Amino acid sequence: MGQGPHWIGLTRAAAERGVPGVLSVPLAIGKPEERRMFEQLGIPTPSHACMVDITAQVQQIVARSGIKEGICHVFVPHTTAGLTINENADPTVQSDILRELDKIVPWRDGYDHAEGNAAAHIKASMMGASHAVLVVGGRLRLGTWQGIYLTEFDGPRSRQVWVKVVAG
Repeated sequence: MGQGPHWIGLTRAAAERGVPGVLSVPLAIGKPEERRMFEQLGIPTPSHACMVDITAQVQQIVARSGIKEGICHVFVPHTTAGLTINENADPTVQSDILRELDKIVPWRDGYDHAEGNAAAHIKASMMGASHAVLVVGGRLRLGTWQGIYLTEFDGPRSRQVWVKVVAG
């Protein structure tokens, strides 16, 4: 399966030292169709409820992977934050989404959850924890107006987004 471990996106020394906000793991370089890469993004969220456009950071990971054709998996390991793909040309779409979610799932509504953040859990479940995006020509294959958003519902916090790019 190739020539042993290699580091994609970082030098081995940088990866062993740890680079803030980014984690690369060794990968065995084999045939191009077997290549894969994993990175972790650290995303600070600025407010209680917000949508943070992470499209550029995810695209940078795809570019560093060297993978030209495949799938980019994006996952958030949190229960009060999620992911969505939506319009990134007009920021009022984000405020509309957040406002309508607040109408559907108000912060206080007699929930049983003792921590007081049940609405955040419900909204995160509505958004979902992962998305898969095609990689074509070494780039994310998104629609003209689409962007990838981390959706925060219990912030501000420091969130993680895990990204895995797989050739195929």
